[in-house]
Amino acid sequence: MESIQKTVIPFIMKKRSKATMEEKLNTLRAGVLGSNDGILTVVGVLFSVAVATPNQFTIFIAGVADLLACAFSMASGEYASVSTQKDTEKAAVATERQLLKTDFEQELATVAAYYEGKGVTKETAAEIAADLMSKKPLETIINVKYGLRLNKYMNPWSAAFSSLFSAAIGGIFPLAAMTLAPVAFQWPATILAVCLSVALTGYLSARLGNGLIKVAICRNLLVGIVTMIIHYSVGILL
Repeated sequence: MESIQKTVIPFIMKKRSKATMEEKLNTLRAGVLGSNDGILTVVGVLFSVAVATPNQFTIFIAGVADLLACAFSMASGEYASVSTQKDTEKAAVATERQLLKTDFEQELATVAAYYEGKGVTKETAAEIAADLMSKKPLETIINVKYGLRLNKYMNPWSAAFSSLFSAAIGGIFPLAAMTLAPVAFQWPATILAVCLSVALTGYLSARLGNGLIKVAICRNLLVGIVTMIIHYSVGILL
């Protein structure tokens, strides 16, 4: 039993550390994607309005209004999404707490099967399950079944504010380029600002997600260019 504890405890601690890092990376990815949405939403409105009218104040007001609307819309959506996720996780914990009282043997068998599926022998898996379930049954079963950590829920308000600020910061790039650059250069300045900013978000999302950097950058550039073309065309039609 002592030898099992010496191998199991470091394994569990490693898994916990990994889960914490994954949570941080998910938060960062959400911020990067929020910035990308802010960039594309704001530049879409700017292009449509700037084509329809040369009035710089009108363009500025439209851009600011859209930036605020985008940021708060994303924040509210993130808050609702994370709140729902949190409620679902709490419901799962409540269910498992009840099952531990009414069907402990089945819960124990589930944990044993989990470690057996990891390549541990049946006898050793049973010993590991018995040891873990005798110490922290609820924490063990929710980690095995759902990959959750007990009482470690994402804060909806933190997610909302993260999304709010990332979307706002992303939208500032095209807004600043369109409204601060000289009129003669505002179009190329805005196009350049959008291309650079979406390429940056593509690079960051690929790095954080261990994806293909060139593919992510090219994909974001393509989406950004198509977005500008579509909204420019809409402005002309209006």
